[in-house]
Amino acid sequence: MIRANDNYNKLKASYLFSDIAKKVDEYQQKNPGAQIIRLGIGDVTRALVPAVIKGFHQGVDEMANDATFRGYGPEQGYDFLRQTIAKNDFQDRGADISADEIFVSDGAKCDTGNFQELFATDIKLAIPDPVYPVYLDTNVMAGRTGEFEDGRYNGIVYMDCLKENNFLPRLPDESVDLIYLCFPNNPTGSTATKAELKVWVDYAKENKALILFDAAYEAFIREETLPRSIYEIEGAKEVAVEFRSFSKTAGFTGTRCGFTVVPKECMVFNSKGEKISLHAMWNRRHTTKFNGVSYPVQKAAQAVYSEEGKVQVKQQIDDYMNNADIIRKTVASLGFDYVGGKNSPYIWVDAKDRDSWDFFDLLLTKAGVVCTPGAGFGKCGRQYIRISAFNSLENVILAMDKLKEALTGRSSAK
Repeated sequence: MIRANDNYNKLKASYLFSDIAKKVDEYQQKNPGAQIIRLGIGDVTRALVPAVIKGFHQGVDEMANDATFRGYGPEQGYDFLRQTIAKNDFQDRGADISADEIFVSDGAKCDTGNFQELFATDIKLAIPDPVYPVYLDTNVMAGRTGEFEDGRYNGIVYMDCLKENNFLPRLPDESVDLIYLCFPNNPTGSTATKAELKVWVDYAKENKALILFDAAYEAFIREETLPRSIYEIEGAKEVAVEFRSFSKTAGFTGTRCGFTVVPKECMVFNSKGEKISLHAMWNRRHTTKFNGVSYPVQKAAQAVYSEEGKVQVKQQIDDYMNNADIIRKTVASLGFDYVGGKNSPYIWVDAKDRDSWDFFDLLLTKAGVVCTPGAGFGKCGRQYIRISAFNSLENVILAMDKLKEALTGRSSAK
């Protein structure tokens, strides 16, 4: 008889953003004329910039000609894109990353979820709370946790990210093997300095641990002193893997392209304590289970780094961050504490002892504004909501006006 993976039974009934979509759909069915402004899921709303479209067309045109047509490409990505990434995202910032340490993929979500396949099922995990659900759920599926009790899985070392510690995870009190970090953070929008990341790198080296570092939102960092890559930290190449994405940086959420950096110096250990190349392991997994990102998409991604592409993409990011400024100011004017929105497109709002799902329902039914309830990111998010800056300026202004009216009875438009 065919048997199911019983670890799936430990998962909560559905994925966070599926729950949100279901609630919004139910509300719209009951209120067909209601205007809904979505500031929940982190999906971009602006079209791909002209330079990227130009690169896309070039790739498509080449596929339409026998002389330039391409079939299967290298699973790790075409050299033209890997070299471009290595220079612009790492070498130009003083991080010694080579093109052959970069693996192009269809997005950071897939890679952060898939990477755990390389490790033994009995390793000890350290995961921030609140956290992007994919880190946790994929390890539940793999059988690395106990049952779900009182908002948490047994067997996980949770690192509470609270107002008291500036929403930054602290070093675990015990030795762990695999550490998930995300900066700028999703969902809180918090950031880490070079000194703060150096503490984690040193811990990983001392404990023979590995850091999985999600830098999907690095392009939104405004403060030049903040690191955009963990490889700006001395020694990080020995103990860290980094995930990047074109989704938010350049609007590729529907186009799908990202990449993972696995340095050749990074080692893991077998059951005998012998060192094994993590780069070789990921290369084997990647080439076995993935056939590569399509050629036109990779041409489009390369165009992000062209001179015109850099200008156009930066302008789009600046527009989203202007939205974040408006949200931050509105939230502050209403007396709510928050973090994020300065180097991140997310604003993490303290709901003042309200349950996050109750606050979600209030904003949806009274203002027609969709946010993300913090409870979906972990136990420490139960009294918070996440507001996304991904929408048009007009919609963000209207949403903030509706939010004011719903909470105070006053509208700035009146």
